[in-house]
Amino acid sequence: MANLTARFCQTAKPGRHSDGDGLILAVSPTGSRKWILRYQINHRRRDMQLGNLADVSLAEARDKAENLRKLVRKGVDPMEQRQPEPGPAIPTFTTVAAAYIRSHRRGWRNRKHARQWVATLKTYARPAIGAKPVDTIDTEDVLRILQPIWTEKTETAKRVQGRMENIFDWCTARKYRDASNPARWRGHLDHLLPKPGKVKRPVHHPAMPWPALPAFLVELDQAPSISACALKWLILTATRTNETLGARWDEIDLDAAVWTVPASRMKAGRDHRVPLPPPCLDILKALPRLAGTPYVFPGARAGRPLSNMALLQLMRGMGHGQGGKQSPAVPHGFRSTFRDWCGEATSYPREIAEAALAHVNPNKVEAAYARSDLFLKRRKLMEDWAAFLMKPPAAVAVLPAREPPVELTA
Repeated sequence: MANLTARFCQTAKPGRHSDGDGLILAVSPTGSRKWILRYQINHRRRDMQLGNLADVSLAEARDKAENLRKLVRKGVDPMEQRQPEPGPAIPTFTTVAAAYIRSHRRGWRNRKHARQWVATLKTYARPAIGAKPVDTIDTEDVLRILQPIWTEKTETAKRVQGRMENIFDWCTARKYRDASNPARWRGHLDHLLPKPGKVKRPVHHPAMPWPALPAFLVELDQAPSISACALKWLILTATRTNETLGARWDEIDLDAAVWTVPASRMKAGRDHRVPLPPPCLDILKALPRLAGTPYVFPGARAGRPLSNMALLQLMRGMGHGQGGKQSPAVPHGFRSTFRDWCGEATSYPREIAEAALAHVNPNKVEAAYARSDLFLKRRKLMEDWAAFLMKPPAAVAVLPAREPPVELTA
């Protein structure tokens, strides 16, 4: 005979409350409520859990209990017959990697960063572990991915390792695997692989010696093109290639002669105000504003900026770059050239030159107190830099080319 009611089940005090025929509602001191069926078979008393009250109603518990009693009457022990309910299927590495990228890409600097994640994982991780459930991937799997590229493509390998480590941590948080992380560097892979800094010396971007720049700009002006304008802008502003090529008209205040590069395109992840010297304003005045594109330096494809390759090809055509007859210099190397000029030909303090390059101060204490971007002092620096670049080449003593250039921090 049934004794319990639905209302009683919700309000019952701690203890065991019988509904009859072995069905019991067990209420713990903490308030949790679960169903238990007590039965006897083969001279053994058994207590079988049927679920929590929150998931199994009184009526459902009675139905479950009656079905189980039928088995007992046939001599079948329900606890021995019951199979564990299958849990949710564990996703593969490819599935969780895609989910991780989707959930994090809004917080990344730009679309290019997301594309780099996809490209590295697709190239190196997917062939080895893409189809494996993430809870079966171990350290040996990770080493099979990293060891072939650790010494030859160290920077790429370290990125792949870091991305896999983040993904496995995410899997642990989502309960797809235990807390062990087969791609963790500190305390794990650092004992199995050599430190990246000791594997291979960093390759720096070849730079042009600063005394050679005025002559280079004269030659650059003799072949006017969008690419030449972009390269000249890059040199005058000492910015990175992607910052220059991504420049948009709405980022530039012509009246104030200021270009504000948004945080989404900056390596440091914060806005960077660039003072524009007169030659930069001349470039802007000479460039047409093309309909359908927001970019200062538009590319051949509609709505897209000039590509990185355009600047490399321009310099190769002028005899510069890898194997070039004039020098091995590449576009990014002009930032190193600018830094050398600041240190060797001017008396500007180091912090002003570093601020002009949008470098992050590695000293966290100093960085915490240095809140200013030194804009006014940087404006004078960039005006002096432009004045030097516009000098007649004969007025500048040319030094022999050097390779490699000084080390850059960014």
